[in-house]
Amino acid sequence: MKNRLCLLIIIIPLCISSAMPQNKLLTLQDVIPGGKNHWTFIPRSLRQMFWCDDSFLYTKGDSLLGGIPLQKETVVSTLQQLNEALNAAGQETVRSLPYFSVPYNNKTVLAFRSRSHLFHYDYVKKNIVLDIKLNNKDWQNFDFSPSNDYLAFTEGNNLRIISPKNEITKVTNEIADGIVCGQAVHQREFGIDKGTFWSPKATALAFYRMDESMVTDYPFVNIDQRCAKPEPHKYPMAGMKSHEVTVGIFYLATGKTVWLKTGLPKEKYLTNIAWSPDEQNIYIAELNRDQNIMDLVQYSAISGEKLKKLFTETDEHYVEPLHPMKFLPNDNTRFVWQSERDGYNHLYLFDINGKLLKQLTKGCWVDTDMLGFDSKGENIYITSTQPHPSTGSTIGNPMNNSVWKVNIKSGKSTCMSIESEGIHKAMLSPSGKYLLDNYSAPKIPRIISLLSTKDGKRIKTLLKANDPYIDYAMPEIVIGTIKAADNVTDLHYRLVKPVGLDKNKKYPTIIYVYGGPHAQLISNGWMNDTGGWDIYMAQRGYVMFSLDSRGSANRGHAFESVIHRNLGVNEMADQIKGVEFLKSLSYVDTARIGVHGWSYGGFMTTNLMCSYPDVFKVAVAGGPVIDWSNYEIMYGERYMDRPQDNPEGYKNANLKLKAGNLRGHLLIIQGDIDPIVVWQHSLGFLKACVDANTYPDYFVYPRHEHNVIGKDRPHLYEKITRYFDDYLK
Repeated sequence: MKNRLCLLIIIIPLCISSAMPQNKLLTLQDVIPGGKNHWTFIPRSLRQMFWCDDSFLYTKGDSLLGGIPLQKETVVSTLQQLNEALNAAGQETVRSLPYFSVPYNNKTVLAFRSRSHLFHYDYVKKNIVLDIKLNNKDWQNFDFSPSNDYLAFTEGNNLRIISPKNEITKVTNEIADGIVCGQAVHQREFGIDKGTFWSPKATALAFYRMDESMVTDYPFVNIDQRCAKPEPHKYPMAGMKSHEVTVGIFYLATGKTVWLKTGLPKEKYLTNIAWSPDEQNIYIAELNRDQNIMDLVQYSAISGEKLKKLFTETDEHYVEPLHPMKFLPNDNTRFVWQSERDGYNHLYLFDINGKLLKQLTKGCWVDTDMLGFDSKGENIYITSTQPHPSTGSTIGNPMNNSVWKVNIKSGKSTCMSIESEGIHKAMLSPSGKYLLDNYSAPKIPRIISLLSTKDGKRIKTLLKANDPYIDYAMPEIVIGTIKAADNVTDLHYRLVKPVGLDKNKKYPTIIYVYGGPHAQLISNGWMNDTGGWDIYMAQRGYVMFSLDSRGSANRGHAFESVIHRNLGVNEMADQIKGVEFLKSLSYVDTARIGVHGWSYGGFMTTNLMCSYPDVFKVAVAGGPVIDWSNYEIMYGERYMDRPQDNPEGYKNANLKLKAGNLRGHLLIIQGDIDPIVVWQHSLGFLKACVDANTYPDYFVYPRHEHNVIGKDRPHLYEKITRYFDDYLK
């Protein structure tokens, strides 16, 4: 290697220990999702934990428990009482408590679906207060409005609305192929996860209409029938023709639809849709196809006319709006906007004319989630990697996050989390008075607490989970940092040592890699996010290693966008610095290093195997991107631009051109109906290997999409394990 081994900055050994004998071994059925015993080894939690008004609720067995935080916890309802309510309404009973959702902020009502009905159950009065019949199995994409109890849904490619009296209104009646209404668009990028948006008072419903008739059909095949049946899937590839999206507004009183006049060019992205509180306007973050210019635009919801552009954000790499604007409670004139405009995701306060009033949060850290406001709109609650006050640091740590209260007027931030280390996932009560805090740390599986937002103090602890691995032979987990390939940036790694490590022996080592945006493999959560398969393999005598290279999440825009136009270059260089570190460990067998990853990690795995054939002996690549010109347009062009505009970058990242370098054992795994990384990627690589006289191995999971899930997932990891056992151990 040309570069010297990076100086190790931090080494923190974390031994998962117990006073009890640790001699039991785990199986894949224990540690892999879908396995028969998997739930036994997930730290205990509170099932279906949520807020309903200012009461916290969760289910346990046949009971619904909870109450107001400062009062004694009680049983608020039971399965028997729910079934009595269903019987009284003339409906069939349920065998167990269903999955509940909370349709209203200020009512003691829970929603659930059962036997083609949507029920609302008042758990205080113990009766069914709403019954909407979901008559057709083709109904999907349900969107309930608490303001009038109307339910929007899709039937095929059209949009419908059903009233509380079970009266159905047809919003759209599209019959042309390729026209889709009321569904998520733009390949579900930009934070888009639905296609309908009720106005605050539910007088109108905004919805996406997508014309993808011009998009190429990608051929999927359904093998479940005797004669395999073609099932084409619209898949716009980078550099090709994209779909065209418009936004309609359907008014319940008139039955008429107003179309927003979004204008030319038609090939742009309409994201982060938000209503004004007075229902007069719609706000849309409009992104150009190059994804480097974003305009926040105001439209009249009455006429559809474009009223004004509030502001513009630009970036030399890309702009990625992920969250709609949030108006302050009781204030129609100001809103909060999330942006990376200063290099880190932070909160900004604007007025409705687009004037920046103040930057609410600022510093070398990332605000990871916006939890909500208090009832008066005086404070906003967030989770953030902002350093805990006890550390005295001014630099954020992506390994930890905390809950913060930010005062809108003063901009003062107050930490709500007691712990300086660990990961918090919090839910704010509708009033903003309380928090349900789900906390974990390397040696703490889970603690769920009720907190007061007034002072951040713990009101009560609802759950303290035990270590589910208490009786098992567990590995030592070490975290630390090494320098990136730029010799400046610190990168976090996780090292899982073989159980019963003998430092006089040499062990095979597997690097689990992702390396792409919107992902972080290592944190100070439970066991530093060590996966069950890592533990299983450590019990079998493997060293397991992961590194969050440049390009991964929660380190700011510069850290993530370093991959722009050159996917696989800087990330791969950083992974090789990880290999250099591994080679410095006396117990790592440098002749037996393997690598495994899925999706972007599959791309990285294949790339590493073909770019460094002298380093990696064995690899398993799942759902790998092989040629980015065959990947979808939204994600692909954000990080690579169009193939015609970046031919050199696409060429360097085209793994078919590296197929001749393959020397070790490479297994590629693919789902045959993968709509994310289509089958063409891995098949194209196989063809390139045949042409180059190299010999990868291949395995297909029929009728699986991008990830092999459900009962077949343990089979997947048995296949992966056997491959490493055969060629690396």
